[in-house]
Amino acid sequence: MIKKLLVGLLGACGYELVRRPPGASGRGRIVHYPPTDWLERDSIRTILDIGANTGDFALTMARRFPEARIFSFEPLADAHAELCRRTSGERRCTVMAVALGDTDADVEMQRCVYSPSSSILPMTDLHRQAFPFTAGAAVPERVRVRRLDDVAATLELRDDVLVKIDVQGFESHVIRGGEATLRRARFIIVETSFCTLYDGQPCFDEIYRSLCGLGFSYAGNWDQLTEPKSGRILQADAIFVR
Repeated sequence: MIKKLLVGLLGACGYELVRRPPGASGRGRIVHYPPTDWLERDSIRTILDIGANTGDFALTMARRFPEARIFSFEPLADAHAELCRRTSGERRCTVMAVALGDTDADVEMQRCVYSPSSSILPMTDLHRQAFPFTAGAAVPERVRVRRLDDVAATLELRDDVLVKIDVQGFESHVIRGGEATLRRARFIIVETSFCTLYDGQPCFDEIYRSLCGLGFSYAGNWDQLTEPKSGRILQADAIFVR
């Protein structure tokens, strides 16, 4: 949800304009998009963009890592079409119309009125109350789910690998289905929650234990999302480093 709100890079200063969706209160705001100099020094050559939506993260990383191949995964038909359109001029980007999890199956995804909040898991009341513009009735959409390890076996992944996981509560499924691939990664940026925004989702502690078990150390947050009214921290894009 966090990175999918970022729209366009404002030069090298590291700031981006966040465009609020229809129905959200207030105007757009300027937020800090952290510099990646410390990552760039590590010669990232492959980026796995899991939960790509319409490509904000992929396009930003393409600018910052000009030698890296980027593989983006987005199962929703309309978001996938827009992702393809936006990355059509970037030959280093490969787009796949698939969700990642711990099985190989067709499942029903809940297509939210606000696309970046769509999930395989049902949204909780806390999510709807904190972000009323997401509260419209979800539309079921059939999507294909595959295991990351199975997909990665068909791709040319060059070390070092950076993995970004932003899948609206489905993170533990992605991790279980991709342990061999994640063991190849140097960095993982994963959306973690401190409150339950989707039924059955893992919160930070579970993600932390899983990734530490794969040999990673928690290295801080890339960005975080707060509840608009109370300021309570709901989510953070956590950075894990091998």
